[in-house]
Amino acid sequence: MTLPFRFAKTLITSTLMAATLATASLAHAATTLRLGWTTADSEVDPYAIAARYFKEELETAAPGQFDVKFFPSNQLGNDTDMLQGMQFGTLDAGVITGTQLGTLDRSFQLLDLPFLFKDREQAHQALNGELGKELFSRLDKQGIVGLGFGEAGFRHTINNTREIKAPGDLNGIKLRVQPSDLFIASFRALGANPVPMAWSDAFTAVQQGTVDGLEIPLAVIYANKYAGAVKYLSLTNHTYNALPLLISKQVFSRLSEEQQAAVRTAAEKAIERQRAEVAKNEQQLIEKIKAEGMAVNEVANTQAFREAVRPVYEEYRPRIGADLVDRAMKLAAE
Repeated sequence: MTLPFRFAKTLITSTLMAATLATASLAHAATTLRLGWTTADSEVDPYAIAARYFKEELETAAPGQFDVKFFPSNQLGNDTDMLQGMQFGTLDAGVITGTQLGTLDRSFQLLDLPFLFKDREQAHQALNGELGKELFSRLDKQGIVGLGFGEAGFRHTINNTREIKAPGDLNGIKLRVQPSDLFIASFRALGANPVPMAWSDAFTAVQQGTVDGLEIPLAVIYANKYAGAVKYLSLTNHTYNALPLLISKQVFSRLSEEQQAAVRTAAEKAIERQRAEVAKNEQQLIEKIKAEGMAVNEVANTQAFREAVRPVYEEYRPRIGADLVDRAMKLAAE
């Protein structure tokens, strides 16, 4: 065999080996995570912010190993559809409003108790600690892994009838609420006429006057253009809106230990960034909402609201779990 022929053969072999290694590397990098959420793909939407930061942090934690694809605006169905998809392994991941997890385990209704947390710092302390871990542990048997609790901030009341400054102002107002018996009970206790409705139907319902308004976080109001469709925003701060970042247990279990660790690290860092971004945006969002013509009022005395919903706590304490409620209330009292 001549030297040039041996050299050419060696070059071809090396090229083939390099191509094989590159193909293997690409195959390894092709772990696709389809991540869905229900709201808009907007720079100020808290769901979208959580999704984008997770993708960024995952690329940092495991460069080239994941391809996170986004499916906002109900593209993969509503929250219930996406939870079922994660249970069956047909959807990889999602940013889901915490209320909907109550359909899988009633303990998650803890997060929807009205006026439970006085501020986001209290909520963070509870959800970052043993209380949050306890809640996520209950998802395991449902086929879902909880990666952390992002946030949409506190929920407020918007409507086309009047400003809400005291519980009596809600009398007779027809409000779209999340499909949750606790939300229905809470707003009935406040005198409203709550209408459970899927998020995908809410905007059309308020436009057509089927409902007078809804209860919703600031970022979601602005990102989904409610400021142009509803007259009044009352800063009731009635419920802290947790946004769990979730992944299918089937999908998670197929990852290597190193990849699982990278996913958890990415989620933790993404949530820390997302919470800070949502908080930073809020005052700017209020000004933008005002600029689009919505009247905004604060609520000076929330104690009257707390008194009105006290029976809801008594009703739901055994359903959620007395121990969980007591622990949360102890944290909130500190």
